[in-house]
Amino acid sequence: MVGLLTLNPFFQFVHLNFMVRARFAPSPTGYLHIGSARTFIFNWLYVRHQQGTMVLRIDDTDVERNTQASLDSIMDGLNWLGLGWDEFYRQSERLDLHRRLAYRLLDSGLAYRDFTPAVAGDAEERLHEGPWLCNPEMRALSKAESERRADEGEPFVVRFRVPRENPREVAFQDAVYGPQSKSTADIEDFALLRSNGMPTYHMASCADDIDLQITHVIRGQDHLTNTFKHILIFEGAGISPPQFTHLPLLIAPDGAKLSKRKHGPVVSVTTYRDAGFLPIGYINFLCLLGWSPKDNREQMSLRDLITAFSFDGVNRSNAVVNFSEEDPVDPKALWLNSQHLRTMPVAELLPYVKQTLAAAGIAPYGDEAHFTFTVDTIRSRFSTLLEFSNRGLAYFSDKFPIDPASLEKLNAPGARELLRELGNRLAANPEFTEGSVEAELRGLAAERGVKAGILINASRAALTGQPVGPSAFAVFLCIGRERCIERLKGV
Repeated sequence: MVGLLTLNPFFQFVHLNFMVRARFAPSPTGYLHIGSARTFIFNWLYVRHQQGTMVLRIDDTDVERNTQASLDSIMDGLNWLGLGWDEFYRQSERLDLHRRLAYRLLDSGLAYRDFTPAVAGDAEERLHEGPWLCNPEMRALSKAESERRADEGEPFVVRFRVPRENPREVAFQDAVYGPQSKSTADIEDFALLRSNGMPTYHMASCADDIDLQITHVIRGQDHLTNTFKHILIFEGAGISPPQFTHLPLLIAPDGAKLSKRKHGPVVSVTTYRDAGFLPIGYINFLCLLGWSPKDNREQMSLRDLITAFSFDGVNRSNAVVNFSEEDPVDPKALWLNSQHLRTMPVAELLPYVKQTLAAAGIAPYGDEAHFTFTVDTIRSRFSTLLEFSNRGLAYFSDKFPIDPASLEKLNAPGARELLRELGNRLAANPEFTEGSVEAELRGLAAERGVKAGILINASRAALTGQPVGPSAFAVFLCIGRERCIERLKGV
């Protein structure tokens, strides 16, 4: 791709008039935050709704804080969501492009060198008796003096020369929050390049957005104040700014902003993955945090979400993620996941169940048809994938524990003897259907003068170790004829 910085070296004013191009730009300083995941999903849904291009850009210019472990975690979370992207970039591989734009702004007089030794922010404010806006003596340096001091090796920061003598309003229309405006009299001369030559967030982000022809910047509301600075950079580069959309923040039940430091794993995407969530269940949940299709729908497929998504449905108020110290999973998320798990096409569910079982060291017995039938039958009782490997263990393995409530049914007077006899009768009957099993069980109960429920409850306990599950006689088919006989005769 040829970028706009290459096409417009003399800042000829152009308008980004291309198909929709949006980007998700995480910084690898920690795991994938739930709020960042929602931002990625909203970008992705908007792009797919508009049939545009999704760009993933890793903003890794903060070398002191970036770690490979964080990048691996972010990619792990994004890959689990399974949405994908169309183009991939790393800012650290584009530093020359960032510096070129900074020096073009410097050469055009829209930026200047600041040779002032760095001081802590608080100290700087005390020196100037209020919010720091600029160093007037540095703004006033002549070009010749600035270049002389730079040539002599004196360290400097490159700052944007915010219009100050004749202040004006910097304004934009936010797709969620509406008209936004701020006077340049209230915007400090922000840095573009640090004294070590590394670009700041503002410089790198805008240079890449320009070069990658980003038409829509969709990000968290906490970035809204940065937008005024970014618009100045776009204008300085002769580029019409993209459409800005800021999303409401996600907050904890107590109203605090969700924080990795304060709330820990509860705000990590992988917490939900490891809890047995389906990607679509989690995506559906995140979408409903601050957005609504406006038709009271809650459970939605990916196609439903793409079709329905628009910024008109995004709320301005922050969205609450409900969790507690005892349970990091939002109950609404769990409910949505259970709905998807129970209703999605079974063929789509099978790979997730196989992966879950494999992670638990379980190799299911039987052929593919039997596996499919079993998963389809038992899933109506489950809310997460992990339940297939714990509550559903007996359906896939011969080694399973017996729940105390089930053991009570199994130890009912005469229950074990009746189960062994039922096993003998099933072995003698070549037919093995729900109907034939029911006939044998009820026939045996009638002969022995006991309630059929005693045999039904005891057989469920012997076959699955669980007190509840699918319909009583469907359980037999899920376990399979040979294993049913073996387990009943072995009680």
